Amino acid sequence: MTTILLADDQALLRKGFRMVLESEPDLRVVGEAADGRVAVDQVASLGPDVVVMDVRMPGGDGIEATKRIVAAHPATRVLVLTTFDLDEYAFGALRAGASGFLLKNAEPAELVAAVRAVAAGEAVVAPRVTELLLAMFSARLPTTPAERDVDRRDPRLSGLTPREADVLRLVASGLSNTEVAERLHLSTTTIKTHTGHLLSKLGLRDRVQLAIFAYESGLVRVGGS
Repeated sequence: MTTILLADDQALLRKGFRMVLESEPDLRVVGEAADGRVAVDQVASLGPDVVVMDVRMPGGDGIEATKRIVAAHPATRVLVLTTFDLDEYAFGALRAGASGFLLKNAEPAELVAAVRAVAAGEAVVAPRVTELLLAMFSARLPTTPAERDVDRRDPRLSGLTPREADVLRLVASGLSNTEVAERLHLSTTTIKTHTGHLLSKLGLRDRVQLAIFAYESGLVRVGGS
């Protein structure tokens, strides 16, 4: 059973999300919060597997709440929701440690699938969203050859094997384990092993953080590899 906390300042939306999620036998909503501060307190007391978090809330925004939850409760995953397709709030939440990004107008089946994926340790950021989010903030990313000298920029990358670097590039493009396995002609189990090694070596939380790291380190460039 996957337990869920709903954090959104609109009570009607929380009710709708609860109805959708609790219609599934493997999902259970254990609490609700109307702002970020309450969400942090609720995570501490309830220990949910997943927090469905609005990034724009009065009395404590979702980005700060996500940072605090990820830091204090690493077993809890955060799925952020936003009204806008792509904006700095969504990117900020992913940078803060959220494991997924979903629009509030997503179909009920998409919400259910996203919660299950995040609970299982997968990322919920489509390739199109990944590319556009990073493109929006490309001014912050490395652009010159010197800046893209990955060994000089981040010593952790020099400790990766060539195969791990290949996997990291493909994960950064938004591909699933199955899709990465098909590209590299390896088994899904092998890709999961490589992904686990990458998270351990780089000291990162999940696939979203791997993708952001790959771009910010210069291993992958916006619009190219």
